[in-house]
Formats: sequence, C-alpha cells, structure tokens
Amino acid sequence: MAEAPKRNPNIERSANQRGAARLAAVQALYQMDVGRATLEDTLAQFGSFHLGREIEGEQYLPADADFFRQIVSGVAKHQIAIDPAVDRALAEGWPVERIDATLRAILRAAAFELLRRKDIPPRVVISEYVDVAKAFYEDDATGLVNASLDAIAREAGTDLAQSK
Repeated sequence: MAEAPKRNPNIERSANQRGAARLAAVQALYQMDVGRATLEDTLAQFGSFHLGREIEGEQYLPADADFFRQIVSGVAKHQIAIDPAVDRALAEGWPVERIDATLRAILRAAAFELLRRKDIPPRVVISEYVDVAKAFYEDDATGLVNASLDAIAREAGTDLAQSK
C-alpha cells in the first residue's frame, strides 16, 4: 500500500495566508468602491485592524499582508485595463458597473491576478475566487464568477489545460 504524501505545513500555511489575503482584498475593494475610501486609507485600515484579528466577533485569518497590498494596489493601478476585460467576460448588457458591488470586487481582484500575475496558475486563481464568492453567496453567483474568470483567463492567452 502506498504511503500518503506528507503535508508540508509551510506550504499549507502560505496557501491559507494567500487565501485570507484574497478575501481581505475583496472586502477592501468593496469598501473602496461603495464607501469611496482612498487606497491609502483602506490599506492602512486593513493593515492595522483587519488582517489576522477578531473584529466585532468575526475572526480574520492571518493573511499575507504583502500579497493583500499587491492585489488591492494592483486593482487600483490597473483598473482601466481590468474593467474592460471583466465587461467582455460578462453577459452583454451587464457591464461591470451594473453588477453587485461584492461581485465587482471579486471579479476585479481575480482579473488583476489573471492579467498581471503570470506567476500564479490561472486554475488556482479561479478556484480561490470561486471559494471567496461562496463566502458571500449561496446562489449561482459562484457559477458566474467561474465562467467569467475562465473567459478572462482564455482572453489573456492562458492555456487552462496546462495550468493545473
């Protein structure tokens, strides 16, 4: 009988911290969008108060703070290229500005990674953001996220079959 592969806690911890960073980035992007908070204020607030702490009864997982900043800052810096890519991935007549603010934050963060972070396999990005969507939605929004991100990855020229 083959022995089960041993888990590497360092890799697992890093992956969990990146997942937590993605979730926090979506929350920060939502806050910037809906609350009109500045990038600097949002990064300061999340860095000081949200990452890895308990707030109002909610436990925030320890997050990779640098990765969190890269996502939030990257979306802000590249939004002029990100939003058209998201628009093309959505159904005709439903531009990014027309969808729910939480979905908008999820799609923008994921699109940033798919378009600008070629060092992260697209399947990982898609899977992680589908999981983020599951944290906020119980309906078919996760299917929309999956299909939209798949379209963005394909448009970016990524061969999804080889990126597993």
